[in-house]
Amino acid sequence: MKLAVAGATGRMGRAVLACALRAQDVTLTGALARPGSPAIGRDAGLLVGWEATGVTVADEPASVIAGCDVLIDFTQREASREYAQHCARLGRRAVIGTTGLSGDDRAALARLGQRTAFVVAANMSMGVTLALHLLGIAARVLGEADVEIFEAHHRHKRDAPSGTALSMGEAVAKARGRELDDLAVYDRHGLDVPRAAGTIGFASLRAGEIVGEHRAFLALPAERLEIAHRAENREVFAQGALKAAHFLMGRESGVYDMQDVLGLR
Repeated sequence: MKLAVAGATGRMGRAVLACALRAQDVTLTGALARPGSPAIGRDAGLLVGWEATGVTVADEPASVIAGCDVLIDFTQREASREYAQHCARLGRRAVIGTTGLSGDDRAALARLGQRTAFVVAANMSMGVTLALHLLGIAARVLGEADVEIFEAHHRHKRDAPSGTALSMGEAVAKARGRELDDLAVYDRHGLDVPRAAGTIGFASLRAGEIVGEHRAFLALPAERLEIAHRAENREVFAQGALKAAHFLMGRESGVYDMQDVLGLR
């Protein structure tokens, strides 16, 4: 599989580069960074302490995407939409792990997915994917439980709640036949009322270099179920992204997620 990495200089981009360079069944063909990045022109292998690969970091997406089978993209929503458009035009697939995608972004990807194949997931971890699957089951069985979702990340993360926390909320809402927008409570500051039944509360922490922690609480009057995941390093997300890239090699079109990749749907 010929692979290109977008956001190659970021935390996740470097983790994907390192995993791809170690993989026996992957050939790195391209690396993208934002225009003006000091890494432009550098060898991608040297970014992660690897030997020189002959693949230099570029800022021109069309030529990089044209040379790969699959693009792995952990960037920002505006860049992801641009890269997805190039992929659809050139007939290349993409694994998109960018968080903070809007409803319009997802609708645009659905349209582009008629022409090529994408895996789109806020969290590429196989453990998180299983946690989301289990959470959906728990939410159906414990239909009266109060649900609260907590997440913690490093101090540099911009979006809150995290995309994974929102995916947890969506799993609960879907299991109960509702939309997350109708149930979510993101801020209780200044509220002088009891917790409303059926709502889904969110809490976020940003501190230090926390890689990622997510915890869903399903509370009944006499017992509480917790479904939790903690990432010890970013390699878990990178390995999941590579698994998703291999999954896409057998797909011509469509928009998939990690539950599809793991065969849970």
